[in-house]
Amino acid sequence: MTPAELSRTVLRSVRGAVEEQELSVPVPARIVVQPPPRTGCGDYASNVALQLAGPAGRPAREVAEILQKRLAGSAGIARVEIAGPGFLNFTLGDGALIALVRDVLAQGDGYGGTTAGPGPDAVGPVDGSAAGGARAAVVGEVLARIDAAAGPGRLRGGGHPALAPVPYDLATLTARLGSDEARWVLLRPAAHDPVRVPERPVQRESNPRFRVQYAHARVRALVRNAGELGFVSEPGEVGRPLTDGGSSSPSSPEGRSAPTVQPTPQQPTAAAQSLQSLQALQTLLATFPSVIEAAARLRAPDRVVRHLEATADAFFRWHDLFPPLPVGEQKPLAVHRARLALAEAGGTVLANGLRLLGISAPEHL
Repeated sequence: MTPAELSRTVLRSVRGAVEEQELSVPVPARIVVQPPPRTGCGDYASNVALQLAGPAGRPAREVAEILQKRLAGSAGIARVEIAGPGFLNFTLGDGALIALVRDVLAQGDGYGGTTAGPGPDAVGPVDGSAAGGARAAVVGEVLARIDAAAGPGRLRGGGHPALAPVPYDLATLTARLGSDEARWVLLRPAAHDPVRVPERPVQRESNPRFRVQYAHARVRALVRNAGELGFVSEPGEVGRPLTDGGSSSPSSPEGRSAPTVQPTPQQPTAAAQSLQSLQALQTLLATFPSVIEAAARLRAPDRVVRHLEATADAFFRWHDLFPPLPVGEQKPLAVHRARLALAEAGGTVLANGLRLLGISAPEHL
């Protein structure tokens, strides 16, 4: 990562903090990063938190802590530390992804704070029996779970958001769509947006709920197949991608290729596409905890839904370029163990997010 790339990464973190109302400041046009004044302070340093502290009306270290959290796990950044009154010190390295995968797998169900969140039966019954009450009931239940997952002491908007009404009760929607689809349909739109109720649940890749659940099922299938081949996951270097994207004929989650998703824009080369797919997945895994916090603070469970959709799509893009299982006559190598670990980390985020929403995370699909 060059200083210019690091500057843009930090700028994106400031813009994200402003957009999600963690900071109330004008977004600067650019951010200066430079080598630290002495050794032992990382590769680069920035005083951006001190510059923003005055307009934000907050201590510089608080601003630095907000940016540190948002930058954690960013591609190319191994470590972000706060020094003195609020300087940010950056250590770069190729080990950032490995550290992230280890962290996600070590925390397991707790990654993102979800072990603090009660299960579906612990937040009280979901009524939704009144016409138009289905959405309020499900959103209220999920926000209670998100609040518990985010933990005590988080800044929150309080109460429930004003929701566009739904002309159905929950029992009718569930009978028509099934529990998982009904909840997804109610939770996916932003509070002010209308709910679009399909005629029937669609079990294909055009359905975002199906893609998310299928991605989790695909991860579990990879783990099972790896076990049959005699290897398990181990965080490490994921190696070089396949240049042709890799695919197999569709048959089942155990063997078929990932659903087709729209390619990312402006891909000049296969190498650039591969790097983008890896970085996108890494960033989405790293930012999952901050998404939960933002959902609690802004009373917006739809943020978790959209993050899961983006994570599933990024997983499928990465999966086809970096196959976690040996191809053809290959023997399992360290690179396959590393890719399987990254896939498991993605599955962990998907499972934890689905659990927050009260939606099943299937082992098979």
